[in-house]
Amino acid sequence: MRFSDILGQEKAQRFLRQVMVREKMPHAYLFTGIPGVGKRSTAQALAMALNCLSPQDGDACGLCGSCRKILGGNAPDFHVIRPGSNKIGIDQIREVNHGLSFAPLSAQYRVLVICQAEAMTPEAANAFLKTLEEPSPGNIFVLTATEPLDLLPTIVSRCQKVSFQPLPRGVVANWISEKKGVSQKEADIVAGLSGGSIGRALEMAENEFLENRERWLERIAELPGFPRTEAQGVAFKWAEEIKAGGTSGAQGSSLGPAAVLDIWKSWYRDLLLARAKMGEHSFMNRDFSQSLKKMSMGFKIKNLAKSFFLIDRAAMDLMENRNSALVFEHLVLELRALAGRL
Repeated sequence: MRFSDILGQEKAQRFLRQVMVREKMPHAYLFTGIPGVGKRSTAQALAMALNCLSPQDGDACGLCGSCRKILGGNAPDFHVIRPGSNKIGIDQIREVNHGLSFAPLSAQYRVLVICQAEAMTPEAANAFLKTLEEPSPGNIFVLTATEPLDLLPTIVSRCQKVSFQPLPRGVVANWISEKKGVSQKEADIVAGLSGGSIGRALEMAENEFLENRERWLERIAELPGFPRTEAQGVAFKWAEEIKAGGTSGAQGSSLGPAAVLDIWKSWYRDLLLARAKMGEHSFMNRDFSQSLKKMSMGFKIKNLAKSFFLIDRAAMDLMENRNSALVFEHLVLELRALAGRL
């Protein structure tokens, strides 16, 4: 993965190339931004460019021995640390620190990437901080994280921060359509729901997300029509169905509770925009534009806003490992109580 292979992020790429030209490399970088926008790929591109035997305009050639080793995953001086069981533990950092005591084996720079650095345990973070305070020559660290606030301030202060921005909807849609053979309509849908993340759009396009999305949007659109006396039964039925589809609530599950909440959240966001007379281009669910416009007229704006935040609160409850069936029962009843009050 060279700089020229990375979609978007021109500002981040331009900054890194300028730093390499000046030959005053910081020993640590912090790449921040939502998941799936190219942070880890850019870290690899940086490692390739720094160690390339035939660099071209600040980018790696992709053909020399050093580049081929990194691309093949067998470069002794390029290491990627990922969370295990959602955590980066002290043993992983100790192993890293041991290797840093030796000079790079074959490259000019040893590049160590810590993905999701916010997953470091307090013990691991403190151990890594000592490494940042006394860096060994020839070593460059790249930490990736969603938000700097999720890391120790002392770690953030010792890193050169580089921000990665969400990608435009059209860019994501075109890439998904061209590279993965997805229809333009489906590509536009997943691009709109991805929040500007290529990784997330790809994940949605490659599983059953689209089918489940349509089913759960139809369900939530039907909710205002249910009599209040039937709401309890509907809430219980939906909660059981969602729980059966994916009890873990993992964001990556196209059937799980968290995925359903994401779908509903996008729906109420669009209802708010429709009620405020915003154009269809601003909708995440453009293929439901007519339904959104018609349904939004039966709501007060304040009730739509409250519904949106109720779903957000339910998502946080799931993250805290609350009972998913109870979370959904309560949510559906609250959403029904707010539906169609004019």
